[in-house]
Amino acid sequence: MSLSAPIFLKEREEDNSKFVEIQQSQTTCIAAEDPLQNLCLASQEVLKKAQQNGRSKCLKCGGSRMFYCYTCYVPVENVPVEQIPHVKLPLKIDIIKHPNETDGKSTAVHAKLLAPEFVNIYTYPCIPEYEEKDHEVALVFPGPKSVSVKDISFHLQKKSQNSVRGKNDDLDNPSIKRKKTEEQDLNDSKDTTLKKIVFIDSTWNQTNKIFTDERLQGLLQVELKTRKTCFWRHQKGKPDTFLSTIEAIYYFLVDYHTDILKEKYKGQYDNLLFFYSFMHQLIKNAKCPGDKETRKLTH
Repeated sequence: MSLSAPIFLKEREEDNSKFVEIQQSQTTCIAAEDPLQNLCLASQEVLKKAQQNGRSKCLKCGGSRMFYCYTCYVPVENVPVEQIPHVKLPLKIDIIKHPNETDGKSTAVHAKLLAPEFVNIYTYPCIPEYEEKDHEVALVFPGPKSVSVKDISFHLQKKSQNSVRGKNDDLDNPSIKRKKTEEQDLNDSKDTTLKKIVFIDSTWNQTNKIFTDERLQGLLQVELKTRKTCFWRHQKGKPDTFLSTIEAIYYFLVDYHTDILKEKYKGQYDNLLFFYSFMHQLIKNAKCPGDKETRKLTH
């Protein structure tokens, strides 16, 4: 039975209205839930081609990988190194990786791939010695003693001054010289410019073993502003404010740029999310609930 013109037009209008609603809904979700949408990224065409071609060989170990080798920290054969961005950072980064953290699931390697001369990755219990450099190194980790990014310089200076006072007390100076010594504390303090930031790469349930290591106890703890993760491997029972390692690195640098360097952020570190944002989009496309309905209505 054929539809009369009024009924046909009414159903067509309903279909169009439903299609518009889906598009508006998807746009709203993207704006509200996808902070990766407006990044200033290099072309990801090389990753698109690599994804279409499948796994490729690591030129160092010969392993079969997708996009990059997570053990050698290099791009694979079909992702030429000159076609991935190179990010310059304002300070050095050390990443302490839990030995049980699965290499292929860790996002820490992204930082090493994209800023190789600024990033070092160590597998616990291997940790660099920070004892003589705790006035210029900080650890990103939440807790009751953590300070905000904007207060890092103040607390590093305070830590350095306390260190100098302790050494002066040990010398048992005569009381007549004590006042003069205290007045010179600031001048005698070491350079308190932050030069290195440390991150722990681990599931949140495993972080305590690394965090409580005595070699990290003297470091200033820094807590990031609250942000929601986009990580597709969300840890069960944990809030969505628990970030992946590469997200934590990225957001720290953005805050450091504006709060410490006092400069306007113009996307200087966005390419740290070059691999992360591409993988996020692939997974998001695969899971997108509105795709089937959208395709049905447009045909």
